[in-house]
Amino acid sequence: MPLRNSKDRWGDVSIGLHWLMVLLIFSLFLLGWMATSWHLSPLKFKLFVWHKSFGMLVLGLLMLRILWRFVNIRPAWPTAMSFLERTLASTVHVILYSLMIAMPLSGWLISSAADIPFKMFWLIPIPNLVPADKSVQTLAETLHLTFFWVFAAALLAHIVAALKHHFMDKDQVLLGMLPKGKQQINLRKKNDH
Repeated sequence: MPLRNSKDRWGDVSIGLHWLMVLLIFSLFLLGWMATSWHLSPLKFKLFVWHKSFGMLVLGLLMLRILWRFVNIRPAWPTAMSFLERTLASTVHVILYSLMIAMPLSGWLISSAADIPFKMFWLIPIPNLVPADKSVQTLAETLHLTFFWVFAAALLAHIVAALKHHFMDKDQVLLGMLPKGKQQINLRKKNDH
């Protein structure tokens, strides 16, 4: 499979970025839940450093992904998709992309307003966005949690839609985002039936 997208398929770079970000985002969910629920200890601080580091990594990868989308074509929608389905899919993607920016920024704002020094992966110092301010910290925490729930709902809609395309519509939407080996195995299975 080529690195670049074609009118029929996503390329290796798009697929790789998608699945790397999926892994990081689910890790962020787990680390965020563990860090907030853990008792005050050195491990709690380590969990937060991992959570924040992965969040900043997602923000950086998203910028790369957006740039890659601008210099590549997008594979065509399946012809059987209605205008409403295309509109819903586009809306969910905009929500997901927007929140992949908003969530790391609101997390960065929390740390900044709490005046908690942060080094990404204990190596790269990340400067504060704002001076210490408890009211800004509280607002950023509320936003971060709200963004999480909206993101979780949009992500669930995205997953359900992908599964619908695969199992009900029997089109190539889900297969087109699978790594090359998985695409070939699934295409062989479909051709055998």
